[in-house]
Amino acid sequence: MDKKTVSDKNKLFAPSDSKLHHVRVAPDSDEYLKVWVKEPTFIQLEKAQAKLINLNSRTNDVSIEMDTLFRYLWEAFVEKTEPSLTVVEVLRLSPYIGNQIKSILPDPFDYGEAEDLKENTSES
Repeated sequence: MDKKTVSDKNKLFAPSDSKLHHVRVAPDSDEYLKVWVKEPTFIQLEKAQAKLINLNSRTNDVSIEMDTLFRYLWEAFVEKTEPSLTVVEVLRLSPYIGNQIKSILPDPFDYGEAEDLKENTSES
């Protein structure tokens, strides 16, 4: 069976607009930090995965770099915040706020639905 070729190349690309998220400042607060997060591209997700693992070829050591991954995700996908945060202020965020932000950032290991991907790329 012949499969239809995409007619609009724009369907191939990640959306360029960002999505607004509201991050609660504290569990008992009615105040929020506004965070605009961009959609990832395939290459950005690949790069994020590479940031997670550090291989030292000289010593053959392998280390997991969660802080490097979070910093990359923040820089690559957070378009802006309201109020605006400096790099130093991001480093000082409370765990409560940081965990919420981590949950809205793209997951570098989630490429969508794996079963759907397998089905749509088969040779049928």
